[in-house]
Amino acid sequence: MNDLPAHIGIWGELADTDHELRHLDVAGVRTRVLRAGRSGPDLVLLHGTGGHLEAYARDLAGLAEHFRVTAYDMVGHGWSDLPDRPYTVDVLSDHLLGLLDALGIGAAHLSGESLGGWVAAWTAAHHPDRVRRLVLNTPGNIANKPEVMLRLRESTLAAVRNPDDATVRRRVAFLFHHTEMVTDELVNLRRAVYSRPGFLQAITNTLVLQDPEIRKDFAWDPSWVGRITAPTLLLWTDHDPTGGLDEAELLRDWLPSARLHVITDAGHWPQWEKPEEFLRVHRAFLLGEDDTAEDGEAP
Repeated sequence: MNDLPAHIGIWGELADTDHELRHLDVAGVRTRVLRAGRSGPDLVLLHGTGGHLEAYARDLAGLAEHFRVTAYDMVGHGWSDLPDRPYTVDVLSDHLLGLLDALGIGAAHLSGESLGGWVAAWTAAHHPDRVRRLVLNTPGNIANKPEVMLRLRESTLAAVRNPDDATVRRRVAFLFHHTEMVTDELVNLRRAVYSRPGFLQAITNTLVLQDPEIRKDFAWDPSWVGRITAPTLLLWTDHDPTGGLDEAELLRDWLPSARLHVITDAGHWPQWEKPEEFLRVHRAFLLGEDDTAEDGEAP
């Protein structure tokens, strides 16, 4: 009888998958990068606010069967450099483009979660030649609700200012519908990131995007979202604390050809809570296996 749990550890997920973890110089920013998969189209994964590439630990092996996968710590995040400047969406997008250049990737599929989805969408709108297909995974607060911004800012700052187990566990649990899936390993990884010298200033530089005055220059808006030409999948859940299905429909008004897929029984991190469905939907959409579906329909 096999009584092993479905998830035995972050690096256990990659135990049988060839991969490389290193730091690259991206326009002067030492950037932590993980790559897996030897063939297939390039796929770049972007994490959310205060996150790191391990957000995709449960998906890397499955995606590497079909794609050349790159996951990385965005500037000011994880174990990448923490230059002291505001990390607005254009800055994060420029860092992504620099990473593509450093890796010799002309154009790639992008799949971004939360803040990563915002950065991926901005990149697709402003640099359409660099994006093949686009997945916006629980991109969060499309409607720019002040109460959502305040909650994210306060919970994140609390965890970084006092990165003890209880405070950081609450911040990580915010991402999950099934909070019993929050592991000690994941909490301690976040605690290590949040305890880095200079990280309080770095997260302050990230959270400028939760300031309505600064956010207005980058806020989700049809004026730039409507410029996205890449085939787009909106990947939503039914328990996302940052935005409901009404916000998915708002994006569909701005991107009428986008497809919507809703993962049920999951929160802000469907890639962790529902990895099998997350992988299936990515494979179908990014490989064009569902191109016979009508526009606006889920694969």
